[in-house]
Amino acid sequence: MKINCVWEHNGNDSILYADNYAGAFTRGASLEEAIQKMPEEIRRFRLWRNETPLYDYDIEIMQEKESELQIRDADSDILFLSEEEPLRVEEYQCLKALAMKSAVDFYALYSSFFDKHKSALPYRKTFYGSVPRTAEEMYQHTKNVNEYYFSEVGVEADNEGTIVSCRARGFEALEATAGYLSLETVTGSYDEEWSVRKVLRRFIWHDRIHAKAMYRMGILTFGADAIPDIFGFSR
Repeated sequence: MKINCVWEHNGNDSILYADNYAGAFTRGASLEEAIQKMPEEIRRFRLWRNETPLYDYDIEIMQEKESELQIRDADSDILFLSEEEPLRVEEYQCLKALAMKSAVDFYALYSSFFDKHKSALPYRKTFYGSVPRTAEEMYQHTKNVNEYYFSEVGVEADNEGTIVSCRARGFEALEATAGYLSLETVTGSYDEEWSVRKVLRRFIWHDRIHAKAMYRMGILTFGADAIPDIFGFSR
């Protein structure tokens, strides 16, 4: 199976995105390392989507962007060329369903922590501030991009309630916008380009980054059997 990939990098640091698996990604100190990780990422991603995993992949780089951002910290501002295209109703419904499944699963993972304020991770700072360490910090950070992402395409949203409820309200507001499936690409905050397709992909991708971090932190802090593998990171 062919995996169409988008490569964003800063020097040797790389993020590789699967364009035909919205939200799937790998990181590496080089492109080669990121490519080597991609088949396993897609296998687990398909399992998470309740699909049969595949094992034979042909990886092709469809787009490249050299970035000034801290790629090693999963900072990204790329707009895929495919994300400039309008959405069909069926595509939108599938991507929305996946974004909502991601929110539901993220909330379930977070809820499984009996101590949401404990972490064995060391404190670490980046240019953007302290890296979330605890389940509570990771959850709040992940939930609170809701207003930001929707606002970048002109949709009024909020961060109130759970990650599931605020995301659902955001989609309701989006769907109340005239012509929402074919809104033009816009330049938003920090001169970053956004589209509705990108918002959908970014939700799934951002959830996945922090779900991986939360799951691994949970194992390190509480033990291998204490945290459910809801996203299939170890299967």
